[in-house]
Parts: sequence; structure tokens; C-alpha cells
Amino acid sequence: MDLGLKGKVALVTAASKGLGKASALALAKEGAKVAVCARGESIETAAAEIRASAPGAEAFAIRGDVSIPADVERVVAETLSHFGRIDILVLNAGGPPAGNFFDFGPEDWRKAVDLTLMSAVGLLYAVLPGMRERKEGSVVAIESVSVKQPIDKLILSNSVRMAVIGLLKSLANEVGSDGIRINSINPTYTSTDRVTSLLGARAASRGTSLEAETAAMQAAIPLGRLGTPEEFGRTVAWLASPAASFIHGHALMFDGGAVKAAL
Repeated sequence: MDLGLKGKVALVTAASKGLGKASALALAKEGAKVAVCARGESIETAAAEIRASAPGAEAFAIRGDVSIPADVERVVAETLSHFGRIDILVLNAGGPPAGNFFDFGPEDWRKAVDLTLMSAVGLLYAVLPGMRERKEGSVVAIESVSVKQPIDKLILSNSVRMAVIGLLKSLANEVGSDGIRINSINPTYTSTDRVTSLLGARAASRGTSLEAETAAMQAAIPLGRLGTPEEFGRTVAWLASPAASFIHGHALMFDGGAVKAAL
């Protein structure tokens, strides 16, 4: 199926590894030009790997921390300077640390808000005007199934990601008439380094093992396994593309049936 992404320009944040990188790679394989950003030099390696995995792909690496407003403005400006426009924005940021309420103080909450919520706000302010001017655009935010079903020991992520969903649902009502689609994709645990780290922390707190926690997580998913980054990337590419042209204001669960809520 042709997703209609050839020649489109996508900005994918936090794309040096994991779900962000998988999303950028899937978009590139569909013919989109991708700008990828992350804080460290590994973003150049990720861009090179995308170019190698998707022959003919254009992948432009930018170093930047999305929790810093000046970096957000620079990342968008460099993308626009290099490609001329942004058709697709994939909002992503590394998640806040794991823990319970009394493990954190007010400063930890401020950092979580800056990382997860305000990074999205800043990127939207920087990118949406161009989309509104062209009367076309697609935004996909990578959040979590915790917006439907809170996850133990992830109180910062559980709380702030719900704020992002509130932002996106409200914004969808405002910009739909401008030809801009706003959606989120909300994964359960997938086979990434961050998930391995979170399951390891859970094992340490419970006195179990990584293998035991992984098996328990798989057992809680009706499909009986974790999702893969490749599956996730393909879903992002579809949701961002013209092939999903009537999907708007939607929080898509990427969970193998793990969320039990009917709606």
C-alpha cells in the first residue's frame, strides 16, 4: 500500500534510538525526507543508519534537547532551512524517571513537565503556523498506554502524558479546519532499551528478575508478546500519512490488546 509519503518532510524528535528512531526509519522507507534530533552525537549515527537502511533516503541530523526552548526553536529553524517545510511532526521525548509519588519532589515534577509537556507545546508553536499557512499537516505524538491505564511506579509519566493528550484533543478541535490532523500513538512496553531499563528497575524493587518481569508483562498482553520497534514505526508512518486522512483527534493504543477499557 502506498501511504502517499513520498517527498513529504518529517521532523522526528528524540530519534537517536528506540521508538523515535523506528518512526523516522519507517517514514524514510516510505519516501519521506526526515529530520531527526536528539541531545547527543548518537543522532548522527542514527541518521547514517536510516540512510543505509532506506537507500535514497534523506536523513538530516540535528543535535538538540527538546526540554530547552531555545533548542526547540533552533531544531525547527534548521529543519526549515534544510528542507523548506515540515509536513509531519512526530513528537517524542525520553520519559521521566520511574518512581512513586514520595520518591519525587516539586523540582522533579517541573523537569517532567518541561520534558514531556512543554517540549510538545514549544514544538507545536514552532511548527503549526507553517502547516496552517499551507492548509496541510500531520502531528503524531508518542505517548503511552498509561493515558488509559496508569502504570505502577511511573507516576510522573502517567500524570504528564495525560496532560499532553488533553492538549492534543483540544488542539484537534482548533486546527482540523486548517487541514491539520492531530493524533497520538500510545504504546505498551515494546522491545526497546528503555523498556528493558524500566523492567529491570521493577525487578530490583520487587526482588525478582528481568526475565520474570518480562514474562509477566508478556502474559498481560493478549497477543502474548511485546511489540517491536519495527511494528511501531510502521504504525506511526500510517497514522501520519494521507492513508489515514480521516483519523483525527484520536489516541491510538499500540498495545496488543493490553488495555482492557472498552473505550
